Amino acid sequence: ERYFTYVSFKGTVIECLIIRLKERFMLEFMLENARMMENNSRKDFEGFKHLFHRFLQVKGPSVDWAKINRPPEDSIQPYERIHAKGLPEAIAASLNKLAVVKLNGGLGTSMGCKGPKSLISVRNENTFLDLTVQQIEHLNKTYSADVPLVLMNSFNTDEDTKKILQKYTHHRVKIHTFNQSRYPRINKESLLPVATNMGLIGENGEAWYPPGHGDIYTSFCNSGLLDKLLSEGKEYIFVSNIDNLGATVDLHILNHLMSQPADKRCEFVMEVTDKTRADVKGGTLIQYDNKLRLLEIAQVPKAHVDEFKSVTKFKIFNTNNLWISLPAIKRLHEQNTLDMEIIVNPKTLDGGLNVIQLETAVGAAIKCFDNALGINVPRSRFLPVKTTSDLLLVMSNLYSLEAGSLTMSEKREFPTTPHVKLGSSFTKVQDFLRRFESIPDMLELDHLTVSGDVTFGKQVALKGTVIIIANHGDRIDIPAGAMLENKIVSGNLRILDH
Repeated sequence: ERYFTYVSFKGTVIECLIIRLKERFMLEFMLENARMMENNSRKDFEGFKHLFHRFLQVKGPSVDWAKINRPPEDSIQPYERIHAKGLPEAIAASLNKLAVVKLNGGLGTSMGCKGPKSLISVRNENTFLDLTVQQIEHLNKTYSADVPLVLMNSFNTDEDTKKILQKYTHHRVKIHTFNQSRYPRINKESLLPVATNMGLIGENGEAWYPPGHGDIYTSFCNSGLLDKLLSEGKEYIFVSNIDNLGATVDLHILNHLMSQPADKRCEFVMEVTDKTRADVKGGTLIQYDNKLRLLEIAQVPKAHVDEFKSVTKFKIFNTNNLWISLPAIKRLHEQNTLDMEIIVNPKTLDGGLNVIQLETAVGAAIKCFDNALGINVPRSRFLPVKTTSDLLLVMSNLYSLEAGSLTMSEKREFPTTPHVKLGSSFTKVQDFLRRFESIPDMLELDHLTVSGDVTFGKQVALKGTVIIIANHGDRIDIPAGAMLENKIVSGNLRILDH
């Protein structure tokens, strides 16, 4: 270990030697284990070797702030302009050239659930995966099309997901899966792998991680699935997070892609939407070195973070709904020209060890594709469920469910979504469900804050701004049938006008 202690002699031979020693030690560790690997694991090793090498070479921020420019006007088009073109009668032909890819590598641990997040019930006992299958099945039936569903799993979600897929055997949708890579976590101090072997059992299970959704390009190609879809005549994939319930196939965007002349086709479309104060950390599109590029907050120099968060300078953010050309992915993969900035994600393991994991983001590859385009879509296409606060919204009467798609109720006067903030007593899905005898009427709600030990009876209505705070040791039970409009409910059950 003492030979690997980091010595900061920037630009000196000593620093270069230390970097080479670290790299060599890491690669020898991986090679030793690679001898027992299956073919896919060998490819994982090659991918990690490349990423780790780049990580050791990088010095300073990945962007020069002075070179950042706003994108040209025609590089981010309003959705309304694309929608106004209408749809041709032969839209089914375009659908037959599409595959839907859902990023399904995440667990439900942040919401207190075990197993894949996609298997959490979000509406009428339907899971994220159920709703996705229903959406695509509805498309295939309506247009007599053959749009397949592709799930990018991780080693954390693959086994449980495959067990569930049996229930969709008789649905009109072909389902394929492939696994993203598995990389070793790195000790933050020594920059050495935490893993002692290739196993996932016991303490060693914490030593591995899936390296972010930017891994989709390599793992998709390595799986053989990309070639299979190309052989079936597929030309585009629509990629999105499986927990974004607004990310449905949009026929107008698809038509815009397919109606372009072959030599001017967009190889990459990123859906963006207007930023609000809740989205200040979201990645945004910039013009950099004459290319459209995704700028993430992790890449921003500290002195410019507040500027990055500004809703006036950077007005849009990435929804991670992406339309990508399959032939272009194959070309860039074969040329080895897919270049995505490295995201260094710090973590602390259960035993207290500080580690880092090297990741990439799928949208960061936009700069590598020809004729890339941003489309400013309505907020309704960005409906992620990351917390139980989000879950409350999608379970409520704010949304109606049809063919797996959620749409804002016509009875709501304002198209904006209420701001909901539930306290730590609601963090886990089980606790959340226990505290609501039924989901309140929220059609006229603007803002809800709940803190402490609070429960809701049946048929409660919430309107305007409602704040409910139970102090430590207090409990508040909102009675059945209660209607709270612009009220503050405090720990001693006083109800005040807001």
